[in-house]
Amino acid sequence: MSNNSRRVRHTTLGADLPLHTRHPGRARLIALATATLVGAGLVSVSPTAEAADAAYTVTPLHFAVTVGPDNDHPCDITGDLYLPTSASKAHPVPAILTTNGFGGSKADQAGLGRTFASRGYAVLAYSGLGFGGSSCTITLDDPDWDGKAGKQLVSYLGGAAGIGYLDAAHREAAPTLDAIKLDGPLDPRVGMAGGSYGGGAQFATASVDPRVDAIVPMITWNDLPYSIDPNNAAQTTGVTSSTPGALKLIWGTLFSATGMASDVQDGQLPDLPCPSFTDWVCPAVVSAGITGYFPPSAITAGHHASVASYLPKIKIPTLLVQGEYDHLFNLNEAIATYKALQAQGTEVKMIWEAWSHGYPAAPGEFDLANPDPASQYVTARIAAWFDRYLKGKIVSTGPEFSYFRDWVDYTGIATPAYGTSGAFPLTGSRTWKLSHQGQLTTGIPVAGDQTFLTPAAGLPTSVNPLDVLGNSLPLPSDVFLDLPGTYAAWQTPALSSKLDVVGTPVVKLRVQAPTASLTEDLGPGGQLVLFVKIADVGPDGTTRLIKGLEAPIRIPDTDAPIKVTLPAIAHRFEAGHRLKLIVAGGSVNYRGGLTPVVVTIAAGSTQTLTVPVA
Repeated sequence: MSNNSRRVRHTTLGADLPLHTRHPGRARLIALATATLVGAGLVSVSPTAEAADAAYTVTPLHFAVTVGPDNDHPCDITGDLYLPTSASKAHPVPAILTTNGFGGSKADQAGLGRTFASRGYAVLAYSGLGFGGSSCTITLDDPDWDGKAGKQLVSYLGGAAGIGYLDAAHREAAPTLDAIKLDGPLDPRVGMAGGSYGGGAQFATASVDPRVDAIVPMITWNDLPYSIDPNNAAQTTGVTSSTPGALKLIWGTLFSATGMASDVQDGQLPDLPCPSFTDWVCPAVVSAGITGYFPPSAITAGHHASVASYLPKIKIPTLLVQGEYDHLFNLNEAIATYKALQAQGTEVKMIWEAWSHGYPAAPGEFDLANPDPASQYVTARIAAWFDRYLKGKIVSTGPEFSYFRDWVDYTGIATPAYGTSGAFPLTGSRTWKLSHQGQLTTGIPVAGDQTFLTPAAGLPTSVNPLDVLGNSLPLPSDVFLDLPGTYAAWQTPALSSKLDVVGTPVVKLRVQAPTASLTEDLGPGGQLVLFVKIADVGPDGTTRLIKGLEAPIRIPDTDAPIKVTLPAIAHRFEAGHRLKLIVAGGSVNYRGGLTPVVVTIAAGSTQTLTVPVA
């Protein structure tokens, strides 16, 4: 689309508004789901794009794509093309493809569109399949569906005809785009950016389209079965486990509600019993709500829709950005992707930021609605990544690993709050052993047991921070309570100096659970489920759960030693504070084990807590 071809400035005409905006009464049908998503950070609410200034124009478009394993499902995708006014066939520009988080739309990416169009990039923001006016079902960024859709959008950016249209009926073709820098015929110089669901779309597209040149997946997943049904024990590769875990009850309910909200928002009756989703999703959530874990078919389907299953196909520069407070896609997901990409020689760097599902960005860190590389650390890193790999500029792309330190005071851009390292993981560590009377010791442990009871029917025994609502409630986000008799705990002596823990804590345990050992061979339903977590105990005894994180484990063999890989953290334990290790029988955020079990954990030199330190 050269400078003299048709351009339309973004307007607020009624026909272009989401249906819930044009019909306020319908908003009440989806208010709860939408409000929760906004509070959880899944949907970023950005102001309606104003008319583009002289630096760029915005053209609403529709795209006719065909997806599915057999390429027999036509879909209409709605998008906005942000094009610098200086771009032309004689002066082409690189492109960025970006899409929304779960439950969102192309409008959420308007900030990225404006910012990067002003920096000399063409930006195509689009609504993912099943969201924001785009048709077809939600397939959780499966490469056969969302990946193939993204591939055809890349072809449009490369100048292919028969994909872009000016109307939803695909009657009026958009002018052929000829202002994008090409690496070859129909091969645009293109990167991808976006968060959460928009991060998974990048991996899916790159896995089926080698023309994608660089990606920046933010707060997204490595393996969906771990994300929704995590088992932090019995892990085989990365976060993938050989045994199902414990369903995230509130997240599973929210996803189903959001699928229904997407239907209603687009003016359709909900497609019950599985609103908007591909067929396997809702039955899997219902089944897991009863049993506490995903059935094998759901694990297979979820794994197929995850980068963990096709990671060798990702060979392009990848900047991973993950949230430290994230209870949906925790830091372990980014770590798993980072390590696998690094092992296969893919250029990759990793940032741990504050912004995550349920928690806002720290000041001067990142703002999806108004990204500014001059005043935001993460935005500056993204801009440098694209300048290097799309424009070919000789610029620094930053350290190999950086992490936000919420204990560092600063003003302005968040750069001073970020610790950095030339490698990950860090090499330092501290180890304590479980000892008598609930002590963690670095010396020789003294014998002593702790015994507790897990609840029946998977009921919660721990009142933890609600993972979906995160920081949205007017309550401390790290205060929790375990019911007496339903947990075991050990803590260190008061620390003589501050201790910065950066990385993945590991707990090694042996448990005695005779009744579970009798039923565990019957399958996951007969196996013991526990919840492991680390807390920070202040000098006054106030106990806070670090970032609200915990590690569910389903134990296939209670006679074998257990290695628990806890969610990674970046946390400072101040001098005078204590580390507290807790093993609990239930959690308000998860569906626990179905059968009450008496559990005993003995002290000993092989029962340890190890934390990585900076």
